[in-house]
Amino acid sequence: MTDVPALFRPLTIRGVTFGNRVILSPMCQYRAIDGAATRWHRSHHGRIALAGVGGALLEATAVVPEGRITPGCLGIWSDDHLPGLTELAAIYHDEGIPVGIQLAHAGRKASSATPFEGAQPFAAGDARGWTSVAPSAIPFGPNWQVPTELDAAGIAAVIDAFSAAGQRAVAAGFDFVEIHGAHGYLINSFVSPISNRRGDSWGGDNRFRFAVAIAERLRAELPDTMPIFYRVSAVDGVEGGITIEDTVALAAALKASGIDVIDCSSGGVSGPSGVAATPPAPGYLVPNAERVRREAGIASMAVGLIMTAELADAIIADWRADLVAIGRELLADSSFVHRAALTLGLSNPHRVLPEGLSFYIERRRYEGMAR
Repeated sequence: MTDVPALFRPLTIRGVTFGNRVILSPMCQYRAIDGAATRWHRSHHGRIALAGVGGALLEATAVVPEGRITPGCLGIWSDDHLPGLTELAAIYHDEGIPVGIQLAHAGRKASSATPFEGAQPFAAGDARGWTSVAPSAIPFGPNWQVPTELDAAGIAAVIDAFSAAGQRAVAAGFDFVEIHGAHGYLINSFVSPISNRRGDSWGGDNRFRFAVAIAERLRAELPDTMPIFYRVSAVDGVEGGITIEDTVALAAALKASGIDVIDCSSGGVSGPSGVAATPPAPGYLVPNAERVRREAGIASMAVGLIMTAELADAIIADWRADLVAIGRELLADSSFVHRAALTLGLSNPHRVLPEGLSFYIERRRYEGMAR
């Protein structure tokens, strides 16, 4: 396939083949009701399913009710959530696109209002809120509640919840799962010394233990053909926090536990998610994905303002990452993949697109609407 740009070369991971290297980045929609998907999710994902992506990831989906960031977050803690999730998976499968779901627990960043309502933590006594949990009883920031420190039984219950969520993901028809270990949420807060001050076997030099335990449990229980991604905050971006060297070591441990891809984001343990030591610019987080790939010997996915075909293709062609996760640009222009194919000179761009999108583009051309 030497005539095919790197961005459009298929990639097979375990039993799943991604038709190209563009993955819809998981983006919270805050439109669920009691954890259940709504018409909004069907519309949003229907649009992306026609976009020609190589794969898609649903937003952070809580494995327990108290693991939601907000009351509007998706859930997968109950079989009642399966009909909606099954429908979302089917939307992508109708277009021949592999789809995954991000399994998450918000930890000490839980119990806050949606962005539409200000995104602030609920005040004590607010009936809309709930008690958050964390590795240590340290609040995320000013005005945030002091979380309950998880004991051994609580830790075991969370690991069980991730296991049950993984089994529901299989039942709903998802092709792969991603463990959300980034952005200051529960798993990341165990890994980071900023938020984990424990003196027992889940802290100190054992800060990776919780992440690895969840990875091992899911790998043991999910089908061997089902890839597992893991999203990291490669650096905390604050003094005394996670460094890229820490993340390379974590990635190596996760690889040994059966994880297939490390999705390299950053920040979130203190301040907004995505904060990093390097100022945001196109591709600013790619060096993290490159180091993880090279030094831990595991496939990586790059993120971070990847907004042009040329940049996305270069990341893959230069072996800096195996996949690119794109969010903002797909929201701004769901034809990104088709435009990328044309920009990169793919001789027959329609062969990389789902049938529905190819038909749509041809119809627009026929009607004189395409430019």
